[in-house]
Parts: sequence; structure tokens; C-alpha cells
Amino acid sequence: MAQKESQAGVSLPVLYADLSKHGQSQDFERALKVANKILQEAPGEVEAFQSKVVCLINLERFNDALNAMNKDKNMQSNVRFEKAYCEYRLNRTQEALSTLRAGGDNLDNRCKELLAQVLYRLEEYSECYDLYRDLIKNCQDDFDEERETNLSAVLASLQMWDGKEMDSPEVRDNTYELCYNHACCLIGQGDIKGAEQKLRQAEAMCKESFADDPDVGEDEIDEELAIIRVQLAYLLQRQGRVSEANTLYNTVQKTRPSDMGLVAVLSNNVVAINKDQNVFDSKKKMKVATGSNLKHKLSSVQKQDIEMNQCLLHMYSNQADQCHQLAAKLQTQFPDMDTPVLISAAQYMREKQVNKAIEVLTEYGESAGGLVSVWLAVAQLHLASSSVNKACEALKKLGDLQYKPGVVSTLVTLYMSQEDSDSAIQVLSDAVAWTRKNEPKSESLQVLLRVNTNFMLKHGSPENAIQLLEELRKKNPKDPKVLAQLISAYSKVDPARAQKLSKDLPSVDEIAQEVDVDSLETAFSSLGPKYMKKTQKAEPSPGPSGDSAALIQKKKNKKKKKTKLPKNYNPDVAPDPERWLPRKERSYYRGKRKDKKKDIGKGSQGATTANMDALDASKSPTMGASGGSDTSSPRPGSASTTASVPQGPRQQKPTQAQKKKKKKGGKGGW
Repeated sequence: MAQKESQAGVSLPVLYADLSKHGQSQDFERALKVANKILQEAPGEVEAFQSKVVCLINLERFNDALNAMNKDKNMQSNVRFEKAYCEYRLNRTQEALSTLRAGGDNLDNRCKELLAQVLYRLEEYSECYDLYRDLIKNCQDDFDEERETNLSAVLASLQMWDGKEMDSPEVRDNTYELCYNHACCLIGQGDIKGAEQKLRQAEAMCKESFADDPDVGEDEIDEELAIIRVQLAYLLQRQGRVSEANTLYNTVQKTRPSDMGLVAVLSNNVVAINKDQNVFDSKKKMKVATGSNLKHKLSSVQKQDIEMNQCLLHMYSNQADQCHQLAAKLQTQFPDMDTPVLISAAQYMREKQVNKAIEVLTEYGESAGGLVSVWLAVAQLHLASSSVNKACEALKKLGDLQYKPGVVSTLVTLYMSQEDSDSAIQVLSDAVAWTRKNEPKSESLQVLLRVNTNFMLKHGSPENAIQLLEELRKKNPKDPKVLAQLISAYSKVDPARAQKLSKDLPSVDEIAQEVDVDSLETAFSSLGPKYMKKTQKAEPSPGPSGDSAALIQKKKNKKKKKTKLPKNYNPDVAPDPERWLPRKERSYYRGKRKDKKKDIGKGSQGATTANMDALDASKSPTMGASGGSDTSSPRPGSASTTASVPQGPRQQKPTQAQKKKKKKGGKGGW
């Protein structure tokens, strides 16, 4: 075989030898230079092109590798796996899936491994699960344990996120990763206690696996334990053990884990614990949970929960506009979810816009169908506004749920509060008809029939009650209660028929056969002394010593106590028949007498009755018969007066109180 030589005289085998040498020593920079040199000399060399792409991937220059593959389309069929891997690492997941699908069904094992990873990121868990089972079945190499771990992770995601119950294969849990994934499977199945035990087991196994490795520090161990502890705190939070969950969350936060997805989940869970308390801390946590670098770190369910909690946080922090905007956005993103609409309605209620909240809920309920939570919320708001009939209309939009006993009972109670017995009877009749058609063998039918008949008999519809009672008697011909109700109904419509049916009633002796008198007495005596059977005290039997005679004599000598009578009791006067009524309720009560002797002084402030006569000029002794004034009275402006005139109340100076004389002497006493 002739040796290939380049134009410069250097043979290609020498260059390939250098390429192999640098590849084995993982010196990818030099290997890349050699690969480029080969391609310059011989552009069609497939092995050199593949080596160049591999070097770029190992140097994490994924964009450069992808550009090189896109330029040379003749080489793309030879580097399909490498191209899909670069797209996967650049988070172009859909493009990676298209690249792998272009190869058809004849994929090698490494393409299947990559396809499984792509499907897992796209949350196509069912197909991913089948692909991993096929790989585990047909591959035997050093990566079997990793494939088994990935299979358990896919199975956990199927049960947690998709809610599918699958027959899980027998997966070992001899490593802490497998044990953790097993715990996630149990969470999806609803076994919280079992999942908690598995997580504690995984934590212990993780510590034990790194205990003998001197090269692993405490920081690396805490990094591995972080995801286990956050999941354990989540379980404690679900069980209501909030303080323990908070302690674990704080422990993980202090280690500052590098996994941003884990930090986002932790922050969201702390916000859920805070609720409407510690809003400032919740805002900081929510900022971390909604970072722009988390797009490919979280599942769609986790993103959805974080956004819902962010909307609730806006409501708790009184950011009404942001709350309504985010709720509208979430309603567009998740049209099948009613949570955004409920949050928006709750925000309107906080703003005291009840009619707007009802309008939003009603509009969404009519467009989305019979969502239970929405119509129940509408009914609750109508009841809060005292609109009982509108609340009943909302409950009737619950679809088939309106015929269940609980809703039927609520509707009947609401209609009876409005004294609308006809509507209540109609609700009961509709419920009986629906249950008879859809659930003829259920116990609810018997309950509804009995309740309906009792209600009709009570509210004057014996004809309709007779039809239902006849149906009940066909199913329970030996039930005496049904027969008694039927006789009672016929007695109001057809007394002859009632008389004829009364012959089928059991006799008193048959009814009394099953009655246990002793148990009835015991039951009544337990209610208190009022219901206990009164027993006569036995007389003491006469003894030989003559004690009975002494007892009889003692009874005879015992005097009866005289009844106490009032002190002013008069036997000749009949007692007042209204003496037991309160004084104000007696027929002869005229109210309290006002004291007419009191003379309340009138006039200017400070005036008293003592000097009123002195102030009255008509009663002055100096007045003449003609009513003129005394000639000796002073003129205006005169300085002296011949008669003393009492001063008005505002002119009188108050007499000063005498000052108390201080005792002479020191502080000491006697």
C-alpha cells in the first residue's frame, strides 16, 4: 500500500500518529491543530473531521463544533451523534431530537442513550422509559448501574409529574442514588411515610459511601446530600412539620449548593411556608426562584408552581396590578387550570370589588365548563352577599355533582331558608331521577328516596310521596318503617287503602320481642337522676331486740317544719296574683314618681335660690306704689351710693379659703 504524502512532504500517517498521541494524553488543543493540518492537506479525511469535532466538544466549544458540521454537509451523516450532542448541550433540545430522528430506527446504542436523555428533558417519560428498558436488556457493559439509576428516575417522574401508576420493575436500591429515586416513586404513589424512610436511608448511605474516601471533603459531601435533604424537607412540610422542614432548608442554604435548580425549588418551598408573613424575605426568595438561568433546570410542573406562588405573593404584598397581570398571563399559559382565576378573584375581594370577582369567576366558569372549584367559589360569594337564589343557581352548574347527597342537602337547606319548598322538592326529585338512571345500585338512591318521601310528607305532597314509598316497599317489603310511612300517606288521600295496609303491620308482641327493658333502663339511668326509676325504700324488718318499735316512735315524734311566711303577711287579704312578675311588667305599674318638691334654679351661671328675691326689683321695699324708682338711688356715673345693692353673680368675688397654718417645729413627731 502506497503511503499518502502531503504537498509539504509530510505523510498523513505521521500526522495521524501525532493525532492519536495527543488524543490519548487528552491534549485536545494540540490534537485540534493536528486535525486541522490534516484537513488542510486532505479535506475529505472523515477520521480527521471526526477528531476535530470531538476535540471541540471536549474543549466545550459546542458552537464551533456545530458550525463546522453545518458547513460541511457531506460529513453530517458521519457525525450525526456529535451534532445531536452539541445541540443537546446548547439546550436546543428539539433540534437534537430532529437530528436523531433523521437517522431512522436503526440507531446504535450511544444514539439511543442520547435519545433517552433528550426525551427525558422534553418530558416524554413514557417513550424514555421504554427506551431505557430496551438498553438495559440489550447492553452489558460498565454503565449498567447508571442506566438502572436513570430508569428509576424516569419511573419516578412518570408517577410524580404525569400521575401514571405503572408496574415498576424490581429496581435495586443498593446505592444512595437508587434509594433516592425509589423515594421519589413512593412520593408519586402517595406513600409519604415510606418515602421519608427511604430518604433517611439514602442520606445515611451517602455519608457512608464517602466516609472512607480521604479525597472527598465536607463541602462535596454536603453538595451530594443537598438534594436528599431538600426532598426530605418537602415531605416534612407536607406532613405539617414546618419547623423541622425550615431547619433542613436553612441547613442546605448555608452550604450554598451549586445546583441552581435545587436552590430555586428550595426558595419556592420557603415562600410557601411564609405565606402572607415575612413578605420581604419571600420576595428575595422568589427573585432567586424565577431567575432567567433556570429555563432548562426545572420541569414544567415546577415552573408552574413557582409562577403560581409568585402571583400569590403579589396578592399578599398588595401589588394589585402585578397580581392581575400575572394571573392573566398564567390563565393564557395554562387554560385548563383554575388557580389563576381564583387568585384574581381573591385579589378583587381584597379590593372589596365583590361584583367584579363574581363576574370574573362566572365568565371563566361558563367558558371552561363545569369546574367545581370555580362554581363553589361563585356560590360562596353570592351567599356572602346574601343572594341565596343566585348561590343556588351557581350550585346547579356543578354538572353531575349537583345530584350528590352533599350538594342536594345544601340546595334544600338554602331553598328552605327562603321558604321555597317547591324548589326544594324539585331538587330532591331531580336527584332521585338522576341516581336511578346512572347509579341504580348505589346506597345513595335509597338515602335520597327516604329523604324525599319524608320531605314530601312533611310539606303536603302525599301523592308524590306514595309513588316513592311504593317503590321502596317493592325493594324492602318487610321494612315496617316504609309501611308505616305509606299508611300515613294514604291516610291523607285514601283512608280505605290505609286501613287495608294497616293489617300488614306487625303486632305489638312482635315489636316488643326484640326490646330489652333492662338495657333501656340502663341507658336512661345514664342520662341522670331525672330519668332513673324511683324505688321505694324498704322498711326495716322488726328484730328480736325491739329496734323497730323505737324507729316507729321516732318517726311519730318528728315534727313537720312550718312554712315561712312574709313579715307583712295578712291572712285576711288575698295575695297579689301578679307577685311573681317583675315589677315593671305588672298591670298596675305606673313608673317612678317624679320628685316635685325639687326646685331647680334657673338663670345665669352661679345663681342660687337664696338671693333670687334680692335680685327681683319688684320685691324691693324701696319701690313705690306707682312703680317709680327711689329718689335716693344713684345716678349713672355717681361715685357714692346711699343704699347697698347686692352684686350680680359675675361681680361677686369668691371668698378666699383660709390658709392652713403650718405647725412649727422640725420633721420629727412625738
